[in-house]
Amino acid sequence: MPADAIPLVEFDADPEAVVQPKPLRLTEPMPIRAIVCFFHEVIAEIAQQGARQIGAFGVELGGHPIYRLTVEDQTTAVFHPGVGAPLSVLHVEQAIASGVSKVIACGGAGAVVPGLALGHVVVPTAAVRDEGTSYHYYPATREIPADPAAVAAATEVLDERGVPYTVGKTWTTDAPFRETAAKIRARRDEGCITVEMETAALLAVAQARKVAFAQYLYAGDDVSGERHDHRRWTTTSARRDLFWLAFEAVHRL
Repeated sequence: MPADAIPLVEFDADPEAVVQPKPLRLTEPMPIRAIVCFFHEVIAEIAQQGARQIGAFGVELGGHPIYRLTVEDQTTAVFHPGVGAPLSVLHVEQAIASGVSKVIACGGAGAVVPGLALGHVVVPTAAVRDEGTSYHYYPATREIPADPAAVAAATEVLDERGVPYTVGKTWTTDAPFRETAAKIRARRDEGCITVEMETAALLAVAQARKVAFAQYLYAGDDVSGERHDHRRWTTTSARRDLFWLAFEAVHRL
């Protein structure tokens, strides 16, 4: 099938779509900084510790609450964007329409390379676009680069805190149950360190909307071997630590 037969490559640079994101109805102004956090238990914890809920996304999109977190006069919005590129971008679009202009995302990812320890931090410098959402925000290319200045701000925090990390390429896919052995080898051969479901799309929307964006990932389950190793990746304390690194990093953007 010729490439021009695939609708995803028909990029339209017109910034004005028929349907536009609208500002959310909030009880307090949306901070200009936001942490897009994929860790539900960490969000529940900061809510218990005093973060104020200032709104929520529509129930059709999951109804995720939006919190305003202030620590030592530094304020940021915090919300779970939902899993997968389309849903996470819908939420981020609405946050941007409400005033957000600086974003750090923190989430987990599968280890594509052997030996990537559970909890090891990865800062994506580019994402292989094996999903659909990014193609509506950024011209068709195999990869999308991260903003070097935002990556530098994120790694600066890790350096100062003495946190071991790796920078490199991630593989964004819409279909986690189609991560075949052949595809994993191919992505590893082209330099991917991790696999996840949102980074390429979040990079694309940030660039389209001219928003500063970087992401922290931590190595969760391991797909680098012959068998999937879950490693109980959703229960690691690395998630809380990564959130607070994100809180510091978003104030460096």
